[in-house]
Amino acid sequence: MRKSLITSLALLAFCSQLEATEVDILTSQGTIRVDLKDKAAPKTVENFLRYADEGFYDETIFHRVIRGFMVQGGGFTTDLERKTTHQAVAYEGDNGLANNRGTLAMARTQDPNSATSQFFVNQVDNAFLNDGSRGAAGYTVFGEVVTGMDIVDTISAVPTSSVGPYQNVPTTPVVIKSIVRVN
Repeated sequence: MRKSLITSLALLAFCSQLEATEVDILTSQGTIRVDLKDKAAPKTVENFLRYADEGFYDETIFHRVIRGFMVQGGGFTTDLERKTTHQAVAYEGDNGLANNRGTLAMARTQDPNSATSQFFVNQVDNAFLNDGSRGAAGYTVFGEVVTGMDIVDTISAVPTSSVGPYQNVPTTPVVIKSIVRVN
């Protein structure tokens, strides 16, 4: 009996280490569950989880929505005020993961090492965003939607307009209520 219990506990510990970190992105349109790629993009996942655990993403919006491309959020309030972020995370886009439909990637400036809190969900395969595809750094993929792509598709279809210097802003805010760990 004791040997069987020890074996079961060891197997459980081993299996839980194989399980990737999952988060729920709770939005005003519904919930998107994401499997984070801890092994392929450890610094990026750690960065994302830091923001999530701090409640940074609570009441931010998807501020850039382009149907047939992606939905981007994680940096602005509903009033389009930019939130103050931590230091940028080092580029990990050369991790072998591709910007395919349903993957999460870090948004950044022209500098590959400039990603902070903003992320996007690829609505379609965007191979041109992959590392080396244009002879340059791509965008770091660090997660994949496991349920809720219908929510991403719904978000991508909302009406948008330009607001000040920002383009493709939903006319009715699509709010990220929170991002929480599932396991």
